[in-house]
Amino acid sequence: MDYSVLLLIAAGAFLFSGAIKGLTGIGLPTAAIALMTLFLDPRTAIALVMFPMIGSNAWQVFRAGHLWRTVRLYAVFAVVLLVGVAATTFFTKDTSDRALLAVLGVVILIFVAVSWKGMVPPLPERHDRKAQFGFGLMAGIIGGMTAGWGAPLAMYLATKRVDKDEFVRATGFLIFVGSLPLCIAYAQLGFLTGPLAGASAIMLIPTIAGFSMGEVLRKKLSVSGFRNALLIVFVFLGLNLLRRAIWYA
Repeated sequence: MDYSVLLLIAAGAFLFSGAIKGLTGIGLPTAAIALMTLFLDPRTAIALVMFPMIGSNAWQVFRAGHLWRTVRLYAVFAVVLLVGVAATTFFTKDTSDRALLAVLGVVILIFVAVSWKGMVPPLPERHDRKAQFGFGLMAGIIGGMTAGWGAPLAMYLATKRVDKDEFVRATGFLIFVGSLPLCIAYAQLGFLTGPLAGASAIMLIPTIAGFSMGEVLRKKLSVSGFRNALLIVFVFLGLNLLRRAIWYA
């Protein structure tokens, strides 16, 4: 594909997904990868999401405040996620595009199911470390394959019944932590090449622009109504990825 066409496709995907993240605090890699895989192969789409994912979540963490408190609260999840993402990325480096499409489709549909009504039972505080380990491991495995660990992260935070501000702080921190080993592993494995790294860095511009738009819209629109409409779109994107995995050519 021509490099300028690739940049145009990616810019549209990141402007839209950045707005989603600015509005809801989550969903950037899920939305961007789902949209880009309509035109690009999964490895290229995941490589392109690296710098926007790192940059937008670093910005989210900075804006949310209470950094050291957040680090202490979610240290177990962060460590398990970091190791899980790094190990899974290397162990699944030879996974076929067909398998990646299937996993991406399933992950997106799980993300929708978890996000739709949030029907996750609360967990007693005494089990929090075990929950962090279990959900962190799940997030690391899924993230190492697909760069999208929003579903297990959202499930874990739902068990804690956190408020909106805490959700934004926790997701920003944990997605930032997981994105670092993923980026390093992709560079070492040759998936994040020089041109793709450059394109990914450029995508910070539409991502931040979309993020800023989303923050403005958050004050004017019904977040729940927008989220429900968005999740319907995600259902079709997930089903389309599964269709492509089944009839992959």
